[in-house]
Amino acid sequence: MTKVNSINKGTVLVTGSSRGIGKAIAIKFAMEGYNLIINGSSRKDKLLQTKYDIEQYKVSCMAYFGDIGDYDKAKELFSMIKEEFGHIDILVNNAGISYVGLLTDMSLEDWNKIITTNLTSVYNCCSLAIPDMVKEKSGKIINISSVWGNVGASCEVAYSASKGGMNAFTKALAKELAPSNIQVNAIACGAIDTEMNKFLTDEELLALSNEIPSGRLGNAEEVADLVYQLSQNNSYLTGQVIGLDGGWI
Repeated sequence: MTKVNSINKGTVLVTGSSRGIGKAIAIKFAMEGYNLIINGSSRKDKLLQTKYDIEQYKVSCMAYFGDIGDYDKAKELFSMIKEEFGHIDILVNNAGISYVGLLTDMSLEDWNKIITTNLTSVYNCCSLAIPDMVKEKSGKIINISSVWGNVGASCEVAYSASKGGMNAFTKALAKELAPSNIQVNAIACGAIDTEMNKFLTDEELLALSNEIPSGRLGNAEEVADLVYQLSQNNSYLTGQVIGLDGGWI
């Protein structure tokens, strides 16, 4: 087993972490002295850049390029984690994609891709991470969800369904794992300024900002700060879907 820096606080897996919210979360944990496993499936160059950025904080970082919605790929990833780090202390399920359009225009292939990427990946990673967490009687699982998982969004039916499933998954799994001192929570993000919103025009972004009581979109670093807070200490906070939306919903 490869030796890692003994001063590190622990090991964190952040899925979908080559850019945006996932990258911000990974960088936050690196700044705080954690070893990182990062993952992406569409832009290898972005993933490797994130790895480089993380390593500037003098922590160990493993980058895995592959779709962890595929159980075999997720299993391969966790085999590599076991060899390099032993186990993970914190799992952040952030991998996600969106689809904007009428349900009747959506193909079954597109539907399956949304559900596999956004929800099946959460099952895959949780099922593989939990045994070691139970053995250690310690662990944090934090799922990055959306306000649309709470209330639904027109023209984002599949995305809303996947995030609603994630919210229910979070609440149910938290009850299962509480006796083992493992906490499971989710963050229901509102409008966050990332590439996922780049399809909006400047006028549409302004109109959206005006709908939000805080008067602006959130930023990825704010999500990262909340993820880090949830990963620390409080063992009585579990099974919660915490809104981070500037008072929007």
